[in-house]
Amino acid sequence: MSTLVQTCSTTACAFNNGGCTALAITVGGAEKASCVTFVELDARAALSSPNGQVGSCKRLECVHNSDLLCTAGAITVGDTADCLSYEAR
Repeated sequence: MSTLVQTCSTTACAFNNGGCTALAITVGGAEKASCVTFVELDARAALSSPNGQVGSCKRLECVHNSDLLCTAGAITVGDTADCLSYEAR
């Protein structure tokens, strides 16, 4: 099962080209759940269409985390690369 990045509002990210174009993102973060694949470059990268997926999740306390994989049907990434679909157990 793949978890799609349904929407991403982080327009400063090089992987956001009308949506997430990374092959797979990682959700992690020290204080809040966030997309740690975020990279701010003066370029657009990766897939030619916005079909990004969640490759792994380091937030063990999230209800959607099962063996480091996201089980949500889709996630939303906010303006500051935060995972808006994160839910603590």
